[in-house]
Amino acid sequence: MKIVSWNVNGIRACIKNGFKESVKSINPDILCLQETKLSDKFQLEMPELPIGTWNNAERKGYSGTAILSKQNPISSSIGIGIAEHERLDYRQEWDKDFLSYLKKLEKKKPVIACGDLNVAHKEIDLKNPKSNWNKTAGFTEKECKGMDNIINNGFIDTFRYFYPKEVRYSWWSYMFDARNKNIGWRIDYFIVSQSLKSRLKSAFILDKVLGSDHCPVGIEIG
Repeated sequence: MKIVSWNVNGIRACIKNGFKESVKSINPDILCLQETKLSDKFQLEMPELPIGTWNNAERKGYSGTAILSKQNPISSSIGIGIAEHERLDYRQEWDKDFLSYLKKLEKKKPVIACGDLNVAHKEIDLKNPKSNWNKTAGFTEKECKGMDNIINNGFIDTFRYFYPKEVRYSWWSYMFDARNKNIGWRIDYFIVSQSLKSRLKSAFILDKVLGSDHCPVGIEIG
């Protein structure tokens, strides 16, 4: 099974920039989208992924997620059960509550979590670590320790599991020709339960796929 995550930074704009063609080429069994930026009923015709679960934003042009799949899910739910996680100033508590939610899910079955987590975990995960350390959101001590806590509590950063020393990025600023210069950050992840380690076949970053300031990332699991 191939599962892919992509922060599309606006699904309508991404469609104009080759979204459907890219997805058809990647051929995922499950596609998880972030920042769809939809607040209304949106019809996306994707014969390859006919089943859609959409969580549209309440505010126009803001956030929003979706999961598209080849098969119907057994069940679906939205959120992590904590209303205040929507607040922008809640980041410091987010990692703790997110981990608690993952552990709660794990009591029933192994967990696969993916998406734009807005943190470069280690120095290898961004082009300019020294100039950004504790100065730029996404690479502060608190955020990195939050990710440490997730990894140290029974979860695997799948890309680093396969490629512990490889320098690859999943996000680039639109400014300063950052993508062409590969001045980027790896902030998009697949985090899975340790119990799934033996079933992992691959992890990948599709940094040649355009259409957003993020590129798709994914795993193959048996």
